[in-house]
Amino acid sequence: MVRRWVVVVGVLAGCLPGAVLALTSGHGSSRASRPVLLADRKQGTGTGLIPDPEAAKSFPEPASAPPHALAKTPAVAATRAVAAGAPTDAEVRQELRQMRAAVGAARTAAATATAVPIPSPQVGAAVLPRGNAQPPRGAPLAVARVIAAGNAIANFPYRWGGGHASFVDNAYDCSGSVSYALAAAGLLGAPVTSGQLMQWGAPGPGKWISVMASDGHTYMYVAGLRFDTSGRSGPFGSRWQAAARSNAGFVVRHWPGL
Repeated sequence: MVRRWVVVVGVLAGCLPGAVLALTSGHGSSRASRPVLLADRKQGTGTGLIPDPEAAKSFPEPASAPPHALAKTPAVAATRAVAAGAPTDAEVRQELRQMRAAVGAARTAAATATAVPIPSPQVGAAVLPRGNAQPPRGAPLAVARVIAAGNAIANFPYRWGGGHASFVDNAYDCSGSVSYALAAAGLLGAPVTSGQLMQWGAPGPGKWISVMASDGHTYMYVAGLRFDTSGRSGPFGSRWQAAARSNAGFVVRHWPGL
């Protein structure tokens, strides 16, 4: 039975503009929900959801492919990164409040665009044979959670609009993928578009996480590895890639402290 609803995209205070994403989803179908309209107030005007200019390089899901299993929620995926001595929920909430305050301060201080970053080699993670990423020793728990969530959907199909009606989906586009991984560390409250990620966090590269975003495509470097739907080896190839790429035309953002 097809259900229709309007999802109001949640935002972190001081980080993202409000947005409303109207979607249609067919439960029980082999295809995930597809976006219909995005009312984005970033520029004060409504705009359609922009097609991904790198979709062809992302190996879109073949029409004949069997439906993929649904992903778990980002919070469940992140539990694979939790180890003895991990902070409590209260401590995580306190850290997030401090991060939000730092974002506000960074925005006030930032007056010009920042140069495109080069991933920091000293925090390099590794890509394992099956396409998962292994966080480097000493990585912050938030980074380990982002990597764990990225691993959870690394080999999922690419589908434009995938992961936008809900984090729980069976295919993800570029911004749906990045949103899912960031949400595992509490850095996003709901899926956002690549255009919205252009205003996420604070300007400039981070030590651990650098999100690259344009109006139509997004990817990120995490501990030196690229998490990107574009450039995979096939329809079900890993989103984790050791090779860098041209960052020309992308805005770079990071979360203060990461």
